[in-house]
Amino acid sequence: MGVDEQTVDPAAERAAEAAESTESAANATTTAAAAPASLHKYPIAPGYRVNVRTGPGTSYRIVRTLPIGMKVPIYCQKPGERVTGPYGTSNIWCNIANGQFVSDTYVYTGSDGYVAPRCD
Repeated sequence: MGVDEQTVDPAAERAAEAAESTESAANATTTAAAAPASLHKYPIAPGYRVNVRTGPGTSYRIVRTLPIGMKVPIYCQKPGERVTGPYGTSNIWCNIANGQFVSDTYVYTGSDGYVAPRCD
């Protein structure tokens, strides 16, 4: 046996692997529990850079602009200014982050109505 070689008891090796596997599963469960229940993201209309506003209307301040091809989560939705976009005309606005809204007419949700709970 060379200096760098080790002898490992096969039973001890299996026990160590089992403990490692259990620890990995526990960490995955903890991470999943900490994540939001729904991580589904909806695509912004193709070819559009969409303004994100502080409230549900075009008179609210723009906080950022979403790049082309972006997908966004929808945490809640609320009625606001009626807007026409690539997906029709609607007064529904999507909350995509704390204090950040985009018109539902620029988000492909597959529905003309609410797809998330109403914002408080």
